[in-house]
Amino acid sequence: MQFNQWGPQDLSAPAARVLPKVEARAGLVVEDVATGWVGAVVRLEKTGGMHIVELADRREKIRAFPLGFGFLLEGEPVELIAPVKVAAAQTLRTASGSVKVADTRAKVAKASRIWVEGKHDAELVEKVWGDDLRVEGIVVEPLRGIDDLSAAVAAFSPGPTRRLGILVDHLVPGSKESRIVSKLMATPGLSRNVLVVGHPYVDVWQAIKPSTLGIPAWPVIPRTMEWKLGILKAFGWPHTTPEDVGLGWQRLLSRVDSYADLEPSLLGRVEEVIDFLTAPVS
Repeated sequence: MQFNQWGPQDLSAPAARVLPKVEARAGLVVEDVATGWVGAVVRLEKTGGMHIVELADRREKIRAFPLGFGFLLEGEPVELIAPVKVAAAQTLRTASGSVKVADTRAKVAKASRIWVEGKHDAELVEKVWGDDLRVEGIVVEPLRGIDDLSAAVAAFSPGPTRRLGILVDHLVPGSKESRIVSKLMATPGLSRNVLVVGHPYVDVWQAIKPSTLGIPAWPVIPRTMEWKLGILKAFGWPHTTPEDVGLGWQRLLSRVDSYADLEPSLLGRVEEVIDFLTAPVS
C-alpha cells in the first residue's frame, strides 16, 4: 500500500498554506492524488486506530484509502476529515445482541483471559463483544499462533479465579490444531479451569458472513497460495505486502456492525467462552 504524500505544503503551495477541511460524507466525489482514483464516498470507518474512506468509481468498483491529505475536490487539494457526528438515539443493545447496561464503568480486568490466535481475531471479538467484556472485566489477548499452546497455558498457571478461554482457528478433526488441543486437554484436571473451543474456518476472516460483504461465498484459494493474499487477490485488492493484508482486514472488519454479520459457528463458541469465564467459582 502506498500512502499519500500530499500535505499542507504540497502542490507548489506557499509553506503557510492550510488546505480546506472537507467532511467525507456519503456521495462526495473526490480524487486520490497518488493513484488517480476518482470515486464517491460510500463508507467511512475507524479501525485499528486509522480512519479509512471507501470510494466507489463510476463502475461501482470500490477502493479504500487512509483519510486525510492527498485528495482533490473539483481539482483543488483538500484534507478529508471524518464528519461531525450528530448524537444518535441511545442504543439499547450491544453489538453482540445483549441488553446494554447503562451508566456502568468497565470493571478492573480480572485474571481470567480469552486467548485468540491473532490480532485479527482479537479485533473481531472486541468489535462485537467489547461492551460485554468490559462489563465483565475480561481481556482478549492474541497468541500469535498456537504451536506452543501447552507451554503458554503452563506459564499462565490457570486456576479457579484465573481461568482461560481459548478460541482456535480451523479446529476440525484431523487438523494440526485438533492434535495440539487434544494434547493440551489431556493434562489431568485442566478442563476445570481451561476451555478450548474452535471454529471450522481456515482464518477468522471467513467467520464474516458472505452476505455481509455482498458476495455469494468466500473465494476458494489454492493451497499453493497464502490464503489471505489469495483472498485479497480474488477481491481485486492490493495483495503483496503485510500492509496490504492489514488494510484489507480493516476493510472487511468495517462491514461488521453486530453479531448478525457473523456465522453462528463463531457466535456460539465465543458466547460459550464468555459463559465459562463468568460462571461462579465452585
